[in-house]
Parts: sequence; structure tokens; C-alpha cells
Amino acid sequence: MSLIKKFATVASGTLMSRALGFAREMLMAAALGTGPVADAFYAAFQFPNTFRRLFAEGAFNAAFVPLFAKEIEANGVEGAKRFSEEVFGVLFTALLALTIAMELAMPLIVRFVVAPGFADNPEKFDLTVALATIMFPYLICMSLAAMMSGMLNSLRRYFAAAVAPVFLNIILVGVLANAWYRGHDGLTVGYALAWGVLAAGLVQLGIVWIAVRHAGIAIGFRRPKLTPNVKRLLWLALPAAITGGITQINTLIGTAIASGQDSAVSSLNLADRVYQLPLGVVGVAVAIVLLPELSRALKSGNLIEAANLQNRSVEFTLFLTLPAAAALLVISEPIVRVLYERGAFAATNSTPVVAAILAIFGLGLPAFVLIKAFTPGFFAREDTRTPMYFAAISVAINISVALTLFPSWGAPGIAAAAAAAGWANAAMLLGTLIWRGHWDRDAALLKRIPRLVIASAIMAAGLWFAAGEAEQWLGSAAPFYTQAAALAVLVAGAMVVYFGVAFGIGGADIGMIRRNIRRNRANAAPAAIDPD
Repeated sequence: MSLIKKFATVASGTLMSRALGFAREMLMAAALGTGPVADAFYAAFQFPNTFRRLFAEGAFNAAFVPLFAKEIEANGVEGAKRFSEEVFGVLFTALLALTIAMELAMPLIVRFVVAPGFADNPEKFDLTVALATIMFPYLICMSLAAMMSGMLNSLRRYFAAAVAPVFLNIILVGVLANAWYRGHDGLTVGYALAWGVLAAGLVQLGIVWIAVRHAGIAIGFRRPKLTPNVKRLLWLALPAAITGGITQINTLIGTAIASGQDSAVSSLNLADRVYQLPLGVVGVAVAIVLLPELSRALKSGNLIEAANLQNRSVEFTLFLTLPAAAALLVISEPIVRVLYERGAFAATNSTPVVAAILAIFGLGLPAFVLIKAFTPGFFAREDTRTPMYFAAISVAINISVALTLFPSWGAPGIAAAAAAAGWANAAMLLGTLIWRGHWDRDAALLKRIPRLVIASAIMAAGLWFAAGEAEQWLGSAAPFYTQAAALAVLVAGAMVVYFGVAFGIGGADIGMIRRNIRRNRANAAPAAIDPD
């Protein structure tokens, strides 16, 4: 299976999740707006979600996958099964202890870590504590699910792990639809969403558990024991967790700072949902697929294939994210208006603030995606510490810029800090890979990048002009269907311009893409562990 087809397999599941995520956020914006219940829910959900990214997805996609792949190569499926059971026993025990401790300390955590600004509003503070208490066990489900997703990705069975997150949005959309039908008040909706998150965690864990069994590995529980393999995993996982979850760390910091201003937390989350679409579909897909492929190439000593994987991944991410970033920068307000401006959201006139945040996030989008393409170059070589140091520097940049800009800029200052930190992190990762000789000069990539930038700039200029001409159909006074149709025409026209210019000036090559798609599976895994 070609690299592009593997990206597409993962991206298809992610795309379903993001599309339903839009539906969820549209319903939440209409039901809760950017009011106190929305602020409380987003802050409460951010806490277990951040832990999930830190100790689950980041750590296991970075540390577990190379070790699991090594076990398969050295000892076959049985050796990989034994290693997985050893990790499962330690992980489950640690998660259970962490969850109990966090549940008992939740009021202190919300007051001093998650949302210190809520302490001045007792009702919002108490609601945040209650919702976080309900949702925190979601961490156990999603951490175990992330481990099993790493196993599936190593076995080149990508779809089940990619499609499982869809069910979070399916369940929450169902909760919101039921609340709308029954006319529930905001407080009732907030509690229903919290229980829905916990239910979604159980469903997602069940899906990947079944998929792993179907792949031929039935995991049993072993008494927790620090075997040499588990010790090696923990040694790699701690820095990998910090590195893999850097975006979430910065988001959590931003949430804590933003909690000092009404509606800032929910405004940041609504904008975050929009830019997460290209980040999730492209960036996450590349990171998930590239790590096991790169690990396998390096383990077999195929350095040429490893270099090609890295260069083509960056080429692919920039080809899709540069125009997305340009579009978010130029037409953020029409996007926010079409997606959110109704119900409680419209009543609070939140569109300008959310649009400004989204435009700034757009400036950071290429950096956020490049980080996901660069870090596998370290993780596949079992170096998780260097990216951790860079992540720590980017966190310091994020905090400094956010604290400087927030008093005068408000919530958009938080987004500017995240974008600045993202670009700094991406630059440090790339510079180190080049300095160590782990990133070879690629003539095709160097030729295409400036041409993709030119194509994106031409597209952005055309979008800006067209949006001005279509202002009467995109404004708040126009009916929703008129706004949506006008935005769809703008997006379609922008795609035609971008792809036409990109292919016309050599930023992309149809023949190269066709060869990639048709590439045979010379480096595929053995038939026993082929994907579905």
C-alpha cells in the first residue's frame, strides 16, 4: 500500500470525526453560545483530554510503536502479545491510581491549574469541578484505547483506530439533539454532555479492543511488573508524552490564562474546532502512518527509503495545509458565521472574536502540521528527549507571549502565542534533523515549497477580492442558506485556483502523485499482519 493510500485510510476516519465534530460544535454554539456553561464544559473537558494526549496518544505513538514493531520483527506476534500484556498491566494500574487521586483533588486542580480565573465565580467554578469529576475516567478508556490503536497501526490496520473517535461526536451530537428536542436548559445540557463523554470513551475502547482481537492478539491482564521492556518503554514514554502532547499543553495553558475573561475559553475552543479539521485530517494522519513506516525502514537499514518517507510526508502536508492556512486567514469571519452564528451564539455577538482567533490559528497551522511530520524522525530512532527539550522551550515561549498579549488582545493573544510557539518548535526540530544528517537535501521538495507558497498567496488574494464582492451574500443579514451557498462557491473557486496554479507552476506533479498511488508494496509487512 502506498504512503498516500495509508494517509488516506487514516484521514478518512479522521475526516468523519472532524465533520461530526463540526456538527457537535454547531449544536453546542446554538445551545450554549459562549456563556458560563460552555466555558465550564470546555475547561472541564480540556483537562482529561490533555492527559489523554500526554500519557496516551503522544507517549504510545512515539514510544510504544517502535518497541512493538521491534518485538514483531524479533519474536513474532507471540512476542508482541507478551510485551503488550506487560504494558497493559502497568498502564491500567497506573491510570486507576491517577484517576482516583485526580478525582479526590479535583477542586484544587480546577482552582490552581485548569481554570484559576473561575474562582471568582462560585457557580461556574462548582460546575467546572462537577463536570470534570464526571469526565475524568474518560482518561482510562482513551489511554488503553490509544495503546491498542498503536498496536493496530504497527500491524498496518489503520482504519479501526482512525474511526473509533467518530463515536465521541456521534454520541455528543445525539445528546445535543435530544436536548434540543426536549427543550433542556443549559445546565442540564452541560451535565448530559459530560456523561456522554464518559460513555463515548467506553465505546471507543470497545471498538479497538475488538479490532485487536480480530488482528490475532488477545490481550490478557498480567500482574504489573517492571520488566526490561516496560522500563525501556517508560524511559522513552515520558519525554515522548510531553513532546507528543505539546499542542495540548499549550492549549491547557491558554485555557488557564483565558479563564480570567468571560467567554474567552469557549471562543478559543470554537475556533480550535475549525482549524483542527486540516490539522487532524492531514497532520494526525501523517504522524500515525509515518512513525511505524519510518521505524521499519530504519530497522531494516534502508536509509534511502527513510529519507524519501520524510520528504514526501512534508511535501504532502504543505501541499494541503498551506492553502488551508491562507483560507482561514482571509475568510475566517464568513466561516465562523456559517458554522456558528445562530441561537445563543448569535445573541452574544461572538463572531468577530472567534473569527480573529481562527485567523491567527491559521497562521500557525503549517507549523502545527510540520511538527507532526518532523517528530517521527526522532521517535523512530528512539530519541524522545530532544523533541521534549524543544517542546519545553516552546511552552516557555507560549506562556511568555500569552501573558504579554492577553491583557490587551484578549483571547486572540492566546492564539498568537500558540502560533509563535508552534513555529519555534518546528524550526528547532528541522534544524536539528539537518544538523545531525537525518534529513537529506531533496531537490524536488526544495523546488516545490516556494511554488506552493506562491500558489497559496495567489489563491488568498483571489479569495480576499471575491469575499469583498460577495459581502451582501456573506453578511449576517443574509439568510443562512445564502451564506452557506456563497461560502461553498468561494471555497470551490479557491480550490480550482490553488490546484490550477500549483500544478501549472510545478508546485505539484500529477505524474509523481500517480506513481506514489500505484507504487507496489515492496516494503509492506508480511501477509500475516496485512491491514484490513
